[in-house]
Amino acid sequence: MGRFAVSTMFFHEYPCDYIFDYVAESGLGGLEFWVETPHFWLRDRPEDELAGCIAAHPELSPITVHAPTLDLNPCSINPRVADISVEYTIEAIQMAERMGAAVVTVHPGKRTAKRHPSAYDYRRFEAYIARLREAAEGTRVKVAIENLEPRVNALLSTAEDAAEVLEREPWLWFTLDMGHAMMTSSVEATRFIDLCIERMVNVHVSALGGNGRPHHPIHGDLPATRVLEDLADRGYDGYLTLELEDLVFPGALSSEEKVVLLSRESEALREAFS
Repeated sequence: MGRFAVSTMFFHEYPCDYIFDYVAESGLGGLEFWVETPHFWLRDRPEDELAGCIAAHPELSPITVHAPTLDLNPCSINPRVADISVEYTIEAIQMAERMGAAVVTVHPGKRTAKRHPSAYDYRRFEAYIARLREAAEGTRVKVAIENLEPRVNALLSTAEDAAEVLEREPWLWFTLDMGHAMMTSSVEATRFIDLCIERMVNVHVSALGGNGRPHHPIHGDLPATRVLEDLADRGYDGYLTLELEDLVFPGALSSEEKVVLLSRESEALREAFS
């Protein structure tokens, strides 16, 4: 059975120590710490406070980390945007290592224009991967690249693209975003599992809503349940990280309501992996 966790962005409006408390209260056994969690990001990333939260909740360790992505693009046509995006990613890897994290998830980037990636964009991607390879050397934390939504300018959104990168880069791991994959089809999600499960160390777990968008709850959702059962049948035992958007609900959720919802989601995960 995998380790059940949740992204800290589900509690984005709370201080970090509250977030750790709420996740522990929900019964989940881990969390993915987004570096851009506002209470952390907007206060210049106080690592001593994060280390204190981790020490106070040993039942959630080792945590995983998600590198910054908002407003960033490591493959941007703008060299300054690309440079700072890469630097933030490398800093996240270094921070994850200092925090004793098990996995750090990174985004692959995209073509700036909403057009199919060009040779230039793939050269930027290769330079980015080279920087990540250098940063990962000698670390214990596993650097895992994530599949993006199936958009025309995405550099890594298909199972074949992911498998190709992983074959070229034996040091690199993989985070499956099942919601992103299911936006193409449930068959595509299965294809990712077929091709990438041996390198898969984290799964971002969510269902699609009626609008075809991910980050909805999984309990009671048959397509999401089938993907999870497929992972279970194949012996996946890595992190399963609930990635939920609180704006998909009719009204604002209190912290208590979020904890109850996570408890239900945790039970759905347990049923899929039982």
